[in-house]
Amino acid sequence: MLINCTVYQQDQGTKLRDIAISEIDTYTAQPDYLTWVALKDPSPEELQQMQEEFDLPALAVEDAHHGHQRPKLEEYGDTLFAVMHLLEPEDDGYRVGEVNVFVGRNYVLSVRSRNSQAFLGVRARCEREPAMLKRGAGFVFYALMDAVVDRYFPLIDQLESDLETVEERIFTKGAQARDNMEQLYSIKRRIMTLKHAVAPLMEAVGRLHGGRVSPICASSQDYFRDVHDHLIRINSALDTLRDTVSTAIQVSLSLVTIDESEVNKRLAAWAGIFAAATALAGIWGMNFKHMPELEWVWSYPAALGLIATISGVLYYRFKKAGWL
Repeated sequence: MLINCTVYQQDQGTKLRDIAISEIDTYTAQPDYLTWVALKDPSPEELQQMQEEFDLPALAVEDAHHGHQRPKLEEYGDTLFAVMHLLEPEDDGYRVGEVNVFVGRNYVLSVRSRNSQAFLGVRARCEREPAMLKRGAGFVFYALMDAVVDRYFPLIDQLESDLETVEERIFTKGAQARDNMEQLYSIKRRIMTLKHAVAPLMEAVGRLHGGRVSPICASSQDYFRDVHDHLIRINSALDTLRDTVSTAIQVSLSLVTIDESEVNKRLAAWAGIFAAATALAGIWGMNFKHMPELEWVWSYPAALGLIATISGVLYYRFKKAGWL
């Protein structure tokens, strides 16, 4: 589905007008104009039409059509092709969408798939900054990438908040260890999903500033360096969160083991108390003929007293040792 198809006067950084798809090749043939097209969940026919209008690389168009690509940046002659992941919270995880961006010397084509987050704010930002828009397709590419990366920060904040909540519950008496473990693994899955979106993109963006840089992005290297710094921060935060989750899982398992040990000690203590009483009752319950204690007048209360005394002494010792 076509979202926008707009032409800009590149030397002035101002919007010229919205155009029909059939007019694209007229403006791409003129270096003074910048054509910016946005598609959402396009059909194969729409992608084929864009390939013909912009003379896009067939392999890149095939990747955009099939989707589910790893974040990457590829060069095809004078065309850059970038894949970035778009993440939306869904249930206990993320729904992973994509934005595929084709960048030429005087055109930008963005193809958004499986995601409801629009980039209208990016277009408005670029149109508000004519001086930046004069930098051409490279700056538009930066603005799109910056918008994608900025949407990762709220996800990091939510992960940190969820992890703090689970950490507090771990040390709460009566908390369900199974629920805590499920929450921790849910957080860990979300961290890995975000990690898979950030780490490859960080590697790709590193090629857009310093060293050999594509001429399309040469005038915007400082901006891509800023995006790269943001990705480094996000990647570092994800590593810290992953380590914290692993530690929380180990602590939770250790607390479960400690609780089980406490229960085992209590059971062992009560078993010891009843074992002493059972042993005495078993001795006097034997049916031997010559047992003088059976004929004593005070045998029964004495036996009960002895059992109670021994049980009381054992209870005191176990209580003092912290087993009860």
